[in-house]
Amino acid sequence: MPPRDQARRPYGCAVEVTLAVMGGKWKPVILYQLLAGPRRFGELRKTVDGASQRSLTLQLRELETDGIVHRQVFAEVPPRVEYSLTEYGRTLAPVLDAMKAWGQSFRDRVEGTAEAA
Repeated sequence: MPPRDQARRPYGCAVEVTLAVMGGKWKPVILYQLLAGPRRFGELRKTVDGASQRSLTLQLRELETDGIVHRQVFAEVPPRVEYSLTEYGRTLAPVLDAMKAWGQSFRDRVEGTAEAA
């Protein structure tokens, strides 16, 4: 699936491109949850705490349009939908792992500073 038209405009640097695709309040969290494997919408809704249903839906659609996330609908009653990372989406694993490590380090630093004060 081709990327969104928005992602085709010229950018100043590669970081800007990455942010155009992964940017959004919940996209990195969604992507990190999908690293573990396919998830149903309800599972994502529980693990992406604080995201509204509308926000989660919109961000999943954008990730699907950009070819990062695959949406599979199962012909069942009631219908079941699962989201997973595409092969290309899985290439974001090192970026997401680095974000997790940095976030843990920062949290430890801040919590350590808060305790010392």
